[in-house]
Amino acid sequence: MSFRVNTNVAAMGTLRNVQNTSINFNQSINRLSTGLRINSAAEDPAGLIASEGFRAQLTGLDAALRNNQDAVNFAKTAEGALSEVNRLLNDARALAVASANTGTVSSSQVQANQAQLTSIVESISRISQNTTFGTKKLLDGTAGINSQITNATRIASIQLGSNIGTTSLSSNATITLSSVTAGTKALYTSATLTGGNVLAAGSFSLNGTTFSFAAGQTGAEVISAINAASAQTGVTAILNASNRIEFTSTKVGSNSRIDFVDAQGVISAAAGTTAAQTGTDATATVEVGGSGAVLFTGGLNGADGLTLRDAVGNTLRLTEAGNATTATAAAVGQVVVGSAQFQIGGNANQTASLSIGNFAASQLGQGRVVGKNLSNLDLSNFSNATDALKVIDQAIEDVSKARGSIGNFQRNVLESNIRSLGTARENLAATESAIRDTDVAAEMTQYTKFQILQQAGLSVLAQANNAPQAVLSLLQG
Repeated sequence: MSFRVNTNVAAMGTLRNVQNTSINFNQSINRLSTGLRINSAAEDPAGLIASEGFRAQLTGLDAALRNNQDAVNFAKTAEGALSEVNRLLNDARALAVASANTGTVSSSQVQANQAQLTSIVESISRISQNTTFGTKKLLDGTAGINSQITNATRIASIQLGSNIGTTSLSSNATITLSSVTAGTKALYTSATLTGGNVLAAGSFSLNGTTFSFAAGQTGAEVISAINAASAQTGVTAILNASNRIEFTSTKVGSNSRIDFVDAQGVISAAAGTTAAQTGTDATATVEVGGSGAVLFTGGLNGADGLTLRDAVGNTLRLTEAGNATTATAAAVGQVVVGSAQFQIGGNANQTASLSIGNFAASQLGQGRVVGKNLSNLDLSNFSNATDALKVIDQAIEDVSKARGSIGNFQRNVLESNIRSLGTARENLAATESAIRDTDVAAEMTQYTKFQILQQAGLSVLAQANNAPQAVLSLLQG
């Protein structure tokens, strides 16, 4: 056994163990205070990866559950309105039956019945036009407007509502683009650089950013500085064949600008040169089926000059290749009407659709009597009243089938899916919890152990620090 004073190996080992215990003790406190077993990636990298994946799925399921509930409310709104249409049709049927009893009914009674029928028809058409979910109309045939691109070389995106111009979209149609006037970028050209160098030492500003150059610096150096700051200025530069610097905005449209101020004449023919250039917005005419040509203009609401809008908010975005002036009409997309799409799952392509249709009076009761529908019924005589009864029976069948279809979608698709999503969410949450959450009982056991070890270690460390004092007895002897 040896005795040393300068190096207390026992104390050093004890200190190391106390420090390790302290780290574990602090980690245990952190887990108990947050309720999480994994508070940082360093604690369990693989567990964190798995946990974050489950959390992403849970977020998607939460959104999907909200989507499903919105879809249920959507269906309930439509079905509730059709329930009222059914009630009106039942009243209309009673009027037709009464008017067909020509043996006892008087002409004034027939006129009164006709007036009531006209009022009922107007109410049905009003319901079809005014029933909305938010801003979406449900019963006029435009409940599901889906725009599909068929020419991706010219069109980047299409978003259409229920109206194009003043015309309501009620049937599938082709989207045609014509009379395109290309949008342009802002452009400014400097003076000719003598010998390819700046004309004077000094600085100029470009869209509020200042660039400084010494005498003799080259145009290539100017261009390099401009392009390095293009994310800030929104401008790029090149040296053209005429030994001039061309500044071009990075975006198309009237919102793109080049504000240039050259106080010292660095690249300008005279000191104090200023310029303010803007691009132009693209324009085009768009026709959807027989809706008629509608002008779309870019640059609205702060959008770039390739995103075109019309007066009612429909949008169409040209690609860079599609941003070319042409008068030739070309089919670029397709509108599919009547099938509302719902994202009912937490992952891509987990969707469902519901076709509701058009329930205007002119669209109900067709096919039973030639040339007749709910909007043109006449109760003036027995034959007409009999035809009206047939048409109304057909209309009742049309509406009842639609209500049944909506109810089937609500019960067997949406509500069933809500239950399935709820079960999936519960199990995913349990799995994520098992990976990431703290088992408090087990952690308290660890916490108690580390607490005792820390206290014991500190006590032993104090004794280890005192151990070299044994050398004093040798010195005293």
